[in-house]
This record gives sequence, C-alpha cells and structure tokens, in this order.
Amino acid sequence: MDIKDKVIIITGASQGIGEATAKYLSAKGAKVVLAARSADSIEKLAKQLPDSLAVPSDMRKEEDIKNLVDQTLKKYGRIDILINNAGQGMYGPLENIDVEKYKQIMELNVYGVLRAMQAVIPQMRKQGGGQIINISSRVSKNYFPALSAYASTKYAVNALSLTARQELEKDKIVVSVFHPKMTSSNFGKNSMGSSPWAGNRDSGGSTSSPPSGRPSPDVDTSEQVAEKIAELIVSEEPEASM
Repeated sequence: MDIKDKVIIITGASQGIGEATAKYLSAKGAKVVLAARSADSIEKLAKQLPDSLAVPSDMRKEEDIKNLVDQTLKKYGRIDILINNAGQGMYGPLENIDVEKYKQIMELNVYGVLRAMQAVIPQMRKQGGGQIINISSRVSKNYFPALSAYASTKYAVNALSLTARQELEKDKIVVSVFHPKMTSSNFGKNSMGSSPWAGNRDSGGSTSSPPSGRPSPDVDTSEQVAEKIAELIVSEEPEASM
C-alpha cells in the first residue's frame, strides 16, 4: 500500500518506535492518528506533524479503543492502516511469574491488539480494504530466560495476525506482523520486573540503551525500525523483521 495521504492509526505513539514511526510516515505524506495514554506527549507531537490527530487512549480499555476509531472517522472519514504498537514487557523466571501482573500485560499486548483489530475491520471492509500491522518481537522466534511471559504475548500476536491475514484476504484487508529486535528505547524502564540485563542491553522487542547512552552496532534505533515498518506497509508481506 502507498503511504501518501493514507490515514494511519499508531498506538503507543508517545515514545520509542511508535513516535518514530509517526514522524516517518507523516514525512511520507500520511495523516497519522496518535494514540497513547500520555496525552501531553501525543498532543505535543501532533503539533509537529501536519494534519495529524492526537487521541489519548489506554489500549487496555475497550471504550478508549472505540473512541479512538470514532474520533478518527469523525476527522478523516476512513481508516487505511492500523499499526498496533502499544505494548509492555515483563521480566522474571517462569516459576515466579505473578499471574495478576501477567494478566495486565496480556490485556495490553494481546487483548488490546485483538480489540483494536476488531474495531477497525468493519470500517476497512466497508471502504473496500485496509491494512493492519501488529508489532511483535524477535523474542517470539527464540527462547530467552526471564522473558517467557512477555514472549508468550508476542507468540499470541503472531497467531492472531497470520490467521487474520487468511481470514480477511477476501475483504482486501492485509494483515502483517513485524518483529523488532533490540531497539534503543525506554522499553526496559517501562517493563514489569527487573531486567537480568539491567545496565546493559535488554533482549526483547525494544530495549533500554546501553550504559553509554549510545546504541551498540547490534541495537537498532527507533528510527531504523520505523523505516522497516514503512517498507512493510508498501510490500504487504506477511512478516518482516530487523
């Protein structure tokens, strides 16, 4: 799908990959809808991006997701692309996983993704097509100690995405999944539990920066990830990764 003039909802747009992706796609001519819990951050970002819209949203809440879709349609009349980027990490050995906290990241990483997909599918079908990109992680392709809880949510995202791709093909709705690897961001700081790599690089979809504050050669910047996401929009492949 071409990017120019497309209406694109980006969740988790207040920082990191989401913010970088919003800036990159806006520079390519897209009309970006910024969704995140941090109203101040996305409203500040919206002022920098032409013809954009900030909609404070907690993707754990069904009513916020409905409002996000309603506000987008009220302003633009259509939804061309949904990028499900909002997510949270969780560290700790499996035997110590707090089930109640695990439920919290499931609400965001899995149920939030599913609800957002369900919210945009009827509109995309009505308008004759659309695209959904769900941000997963390279941890869903590997097995890292202390990341079983987080990784399991991304395994679920993969299954939802690739199954939906087949189900929605007849409606010209393209569903793809993207797998970042280590990314310089605040992912580690915002995760539940203590990273076993604290003070160094984290292993996951996004990570804290190394102690120097500069990404090592094997750590991607959020801007590099944003470019790859844009490439996936155009290619419409089932999966892509860094």
